[in-house]
Amino acid sequence: MKIIGDRLKALRASVQFSQTKIAKMFGTAQSSIFKYESGVSTVPAEIMLKYADYFDVSMDFLYGRTDDPHGMYYACKTPEVEKSYPEMDRFIEMCFDPGSAMNERLKETLKKMMREESENAGK
Repeated sequence: MKIIGDRLKALRASVQFSQTKIAKMFGTAQSSIFKYESGVSTVPAEIMLKYADYFDVSMDFLYGRTDDPHGMYYACKTPEVEKSYPEMDRFIEMCFDPGSAMNERLKETLKKMMREESENAGK
């Protein structure tokens, strides 16, 4: 597919690497890189993965399934803690002294920490 070669070439050019340099980095021959970029040869999965990892793009982008380098499946959608656990707000309310001047700030900090933990667990 021509789009694969075009994307590989554009990525390489974006960092101003020669075909020889990228070939050495990925453990292949310069002639192979030329063939992949020209659409003469099919790019092995191992090389596609190396491009995706090195340039931090998705395989969907490399294969032309999307124009977003992050791809269709890149973003992990984690539910917000407050929406996933309605009882959590009640629990948080019970944990803090309502008369305290820091009450609202402490509650928001706890919710933020729980959201971050939830997001990190999804990665």
